[in-house]
Amino acid sequence: MTDALRSDTDLDETDLAILERVERDFDVSLDTLAEELDLSKSAVHYRLNKLKDSGAIRGITADVDPLVFGLEMVSITNVSVTHESGYSDDIGEELTALDGVEQVYYTMGDVDFVVISRVQSRDQLNDLIDQMVAIEGVNETSSRFVMQEFESAQTITANLPDEARDAVLDQST
Repeated sequence: MTDALRSDTDLDETDLAILERVERDFDVSLDTLAEELDLSKSAVHYRLNKLKDSGAIRGITADVDPLVFGLEMVSITNVSVTHESGYSDDIGEELTALDGVEQVYYTMGDVDFVVISRVQSRDQLNDLIDQMVAIEGVNETSSRFVMQEFESAQTITANLPDEARDAVLDQST
């Protein structure tokens, strides 16, 4: 049994090639992209704007090193909550708004949320956990501390399974 595959944007091979390249380095020039993809600068510019307008490119960001700010402590916190109407959105938004929180995932299973946070010290982490527990509806937390981080490609296009790539391309034909 396979789940239905979904994509909201019509993409072709050239769009995917552009996304792969700019995801690796958004500072790449139009000249370089045009040369690498054998397209005119205006065609690359048009396609980039189309990808931005469609939401395929959500923004332009800098990859800031958290260690520059002394944010060496990474924790993974499981959060269990009381299940009431709308709890996932309400509690998820409150968790996301806490200083030090990098990511929040609403999950299914024996925990309700997984929170990834990054702070400078144990005191800051204790304060952050206290703030999580103070959120109405939060019942329990359990944290794990990251001992070592491994770099990954962290790109959507580089980690796109062949089946997903084919499904995206099939929708546009």
